[in-house]
Amino acid sequence: MDLRTRWTPAAVALGLVADGVWRRSRAARLNVLPPPARTDDAQADEDAGDFRFVTAAGVDVDPATRAAALSHAAREGLDVLELVPAGLDTARALELLRRLDPASYRAARLARGETAGHAVVVRADVLRRARADDVLDRPDGLSPAELDALAVKLKRHAPTTTDVAVAPDLAARPAAAFTPRDRRAVLRTRWHLDLPTHLATVLGGFAAAALFAARRPGPAAAVLAAACAQPYLATAGTPLRPRDRGRFALLRPVAAPARWAQVALAREEQDPDLPRLRARYQNDLALGVERFLEPPRTDCPWCGSHSPRPYITSLDYQQRKPGTFRLDRCTSCGHVFQNPRLNEAGLEFYYRDYYDGIGEAEVERGFQLSGEHYRARAGMLRGRAVPRAWLDVGGGHGHFCNAARDIWPDTRFDALDFGSGIIEAERRGWVDLAHYGQFRDLADKLVGSYDVVSMHHYLEHTLDPLAELDAAARVLPAGGHLLIEVPDPESPVARLAKRWWHNWFQPQHLHFIPVDNLVEALAARGLRTVAVDRGTAHQHIDLLMVVMLMLNRVAPVHPDRPWAPPGRRLPRVAARVALTLAGTPLMVAAGTADQLARPFVHRFGGANTYRVLARKEDVTGA
Repeated sequence: MDLRTRWTPAAVALGLVADGVWRRSRAARLNVLPPPARTDDAQADEDAGDFRFVTAAGVDVDPATRAAALSHAAREGLDVLELVPAGLDTARALELLRRLDPASYRAARLARGETAGHAVVVRADVLRRARADDVLDRPDGLSPAELDALAVKLKRHAPTTTDVAVAPDLAARPAAAFTPRDRRAVLRTRWHLDLPTHLATVLGGFAAAALFAARRPGPAAAVLAAACAQPYLATAGTPLRPRDRGRFALLRPVAAPARWAQVALAREEQDPDLPRLRARYQNDLALGVERFLEPPRTDCPWCGSHSPRPYITSLDYQQRKPGTFRLDRCTSCGHVFQNPRLNEAGLEFYYRDYYDGIGEAEVERGFQLSGEHYRARAGMLRGRAVPRAWLDVGGGHGHFCNAARDIWPDTRFDALDFGSGIIEAERRGWVDLAHYGQFRDLADKLVGSYDVVSMHHYLEHTLDPLAELDAAARVLPAGGHLLIEVPDPESPVARLAKRWWHNWFQPQHLHFIPVDNLVEALAARGLRTVAVDRGTAHQHIDLLMVVMLMLNRVAPVHPDRPWAPPGRRLPRVAARVALTLAGTPLMVAAGTADQLARPFVHRFGGANTYRVLARKEDVTGA
């Protein structure tokens, strides 16, 4: 037996043990409702006030638990309190502990809302802002998928006043009540179009383990023992006391693969809106994509020179909508721009269902992982100014403003965008005031209202970035700051990877501005650059995204994309799953290389993104 065969089972077993200990550290930090005072139903209803109890089918929150939950929520200043039964079944307990860190959950503004699938106490105002009026009308009998979706909404609308607590007296639903179809519906909300790949990965892992156990029963026994011990390691001596823990642990080697196989085979309903979306896209595409482009231009939109040259030809490698797009580079100033450029109809077509609609869930996952990046942006003002009122132009759904409050808790954060997400951002409370429309059209009304204006990954999307800088210069008072973050077209990876560089992001990105060009343009508008950041602004996903875009290009378009060409669903999904699994080693290697390169990028340069902070000069000389 070689060393690899000898040590791999030991490493897996040790990993399962370490994972169990890690989950136990989380379980031990769960809040526990204090022993409830005796109360009756009438008293509990009277104490509830503006709070509502929302429950799953078959769950009844007893009066004592209601009183304890309301007392805890009031004492802790909570708007949302997720109740976890102490006897929660083992499978869901392990899953909850994997996803939820009780120590950071409440303060994590961008964290995904989590639920044990039983009950939640929530203020009626939060339900209304979350547009969950149907829950107000029917607060009990929700399905697991409905509760999971509600948990996500509630955390978004109460980002720092949502928490989780174990309710010792709350009766837990039996594990059998959480059917394979329920589990698949919940997983669909989390994985969306990637669910088949996720299920194939899990089942493939079980198949590999079974094959290894058949060939090496001795070493495999240690792995099985660790897997069976894991539920005890994760929950023993903690507020969670799953009633099925012994049975679950004993049967885990057989029951877990069977349970996941049932989930994979469970039927789910198709999105009822998909046929309508398909019909709309078919009508759009029947007229041809050429109509989405303006006539090509012969001059540079930045410096006016008549010296642009073809630079990159690209497809839509992310959404896989049809069309071919060209980027030109000006040989005089280095500005890179889309030519011919998308017209208004093209912008609407290619933006549709990316940030909103069917694409929102996938994009949201990326936003949730960007909290550190958002806080680093806001931190550039440290030591230079204390912002009073901050306007984030191109604010999207308000993720930056929400995260930036961790750095500047006393600052008013407003945002501007022409997408409907900005209205939702105000409803969530992530921005204090939403301005809906184009910055250039609204700038004159905003003059003097803000001492900081930011544009994060905004200028590259605009039709005329110089006009956007003009608007920012008008809005800011003397001494105010403008913070800009954009992709860096001078990145070494951009030159080496060519069309596979993710920040070209065709066809949505229209302009790519070299940093010297931007600094010069700011100076011409009375904005003196005080800092340039090409280190912490770097997004450490260059090589990973090259691999992912290549795999996505080879794979067939997912059949649930409404713009996908007609064809059989199963072969397409199977092909996408197979390519993703085959490419996983490459993705792991590329992602590892990206992380290993971090210190070198920070020290020696080569970032794919840069930030510029500029201060508006007092032109009066006062």
